[in-house]
Amino acid sequence: MSTGTLAFDEFGRPFIIIKDQGKKSRLTGLEAHRSHIQAARSLATILRTSLGPKGMDKMMVNPDGDVTITNDGATILAQMDVQHQIAKLLVELAKSQDAEVGDGTTGVVVLAGALLEQAEELLDRGIHPIRIADGFEMAAKVALDHLEKIAESFPVDRNNVEPLVKTAMTTLGSKIINRHQRRMAEIAVQAVLSVADLERKDVDFELIKVDGKVGGKLEDTMLVKGVVVDKDMSHPQMPKSIDNAKIAILTCPFEPPKPKTKYGLHVTSVDDYHKLRDYEKEKFAQMVKQVKDTGANLVICQWGFDDEANHLLLANDLPAVRWVGGPEIELIAIATGGRIVPRFSELTAEKLGKAGKVRELVFGTTKDRMLVIEECQNSRAVTIFVRGGNKMIIEEAKRSLHDALCVIRNLVKDNRVVYGGGSAEIACALAVNKEASKISTMEQYAMRAFADAMETIPMALAENSGLNPIQTLANVKAQQVAQGNPVLGIDCMGTGDNNMRSQHVLETLIGKRQQIMLATQLVRMILKIDDIRTPGEE
Repeated sequence: MSTGTLAFDEFGRPFIIIKDQGKKSRLTGLEAHRSHIQAARSLATILRTSLGPKGMDKMMVNPDGDVTITNDGATILAQMDVQHQIAKLLVELAKSQDAEVGDGTTGVVVLAGALLEQAEELLDRGIHPIRIADGFEMAAKVALDHLEKIAESFPVDRNNVEPLVKTAMTTLGSKIINRHQRRMAEIAVQAVLSVADLERKDVDFELIKVDGKVGGKLEDTMLVKGVVVDKDMSHPQMPKSIDNAKIAILTCPFEPPKPKTKYGLHVTSVDDYHKLRDYEKEKFAQMVKQVKDTGANLVICQWGFDDEANHLLLANDLPAVRWVGGPEIELIAIATGGRIVPRFSELTAEKLGKAGKVRELVFGTTKDRMLVIEECQNSRAVTIFVRGGNKMIIEEAKRSLHDALCVIRNLVKDNRVVYGGGSAEIACALAVNKEASKISTMEQYAMRAFADAMETIPMALAENSGLNPIQTLANVKAQQVAQGNPVLGIDCMGTGDNNMRSQHVLETLIGKRQQIMLATQLVRMILKIDDIRTPGEE
């Protein structure tokens, strides 16, 4: 199909008239900036009510009718059907924060929305967008330097986990599971410290598996020092508990070998059929013998096997588990110190995994069963097993625990913290305002606007807690200036104390730095766009 038509001007020079150009819409200059800012503000306004321990949850229903209830910023934005191009950038912003830090996804979007709101006022006053962006960059540098000054560090010690638990509790405070905040925080801390390498300051998240099962209460959630597999023994008469298990981990099917190419098998007589059956029986017996000869007393197989093989395994006192997924197989191999074996001929005693106990869990009156592999050779692999009344609560508990795990991981990497409740933002806003007065160029207006945007976080916290936002913020600011104390924040829980140190409201320095840096970079990028061309509507 042609994209245009050829035409000639009055001098005979050819030119092409491209189709559909007239249908495209275009925004330039200040109109383009207004369009961006409006889209970002509307998205930030949606998330603003989810900020803090008293923040509201959002319910999303997808086209299939599945319901998600959460107040995790990244999850909300990922499930929203966002059309506007700039709003999509904010979705990516929340994802970046989630990938890098794991927590603070709501705050970073609210901060970016506030910065753009402040930028709109400066644009209306005739200040060039690049000067605004430069002012924001200067202010962000001042804020980050001030964060370094007010940050406090504490040792990450396996014998004293209380500071880690307190920080994890701050993260879980705004989640649906905050009724069991302390227990969940302790589980998250134990899980991370089980897999952490404190010398290298590294945490391998691959070794932490978070699994869930509907039923029971949230407080039934437990940490298993091993692996939980959502399977049961292949035969109901096989033993439900095995001590000192030696596990053969197989990725080859428990069946006679077949040619890889397409083939046809014609059985023309009863004798041929008996021969085929005897061959299969012989092969099954040979396979079971190969496994038994290595000393294995449990087989975990990635593939299935038929009833005849199952019966033969039972007859030979060899318990087996079938249809175990790839990731679980890998986790079992890591936990038990075993090797994944692709062929029966390669199976040796050295390749077996070892576990102190393998047992079946039975849930309530249902017939649901799961296998727990405990007391493993490599105690670094752990599973957090979440229970809950329904699927939505379990999914939200998993997301909440993921945030808590990420925060503790960040503390293992960098053990510096700042205090929450908006105290760090107010302290940074005061520092930026003070620095702005020393600058004689146009950027000082942008720096003051940056300070006002930083105050949006404590204002939103106060608003969501049912307090008068302007009055509360003014009081806390006045106290911070008068006392020179950067740990004073918004008293969201109504304890009557603004001191976040005594309330144990802690946030990681990494997370707070990342929030300011990502939000400033995104706003700078948006302010540099002054022309939008989009395909028009038919």
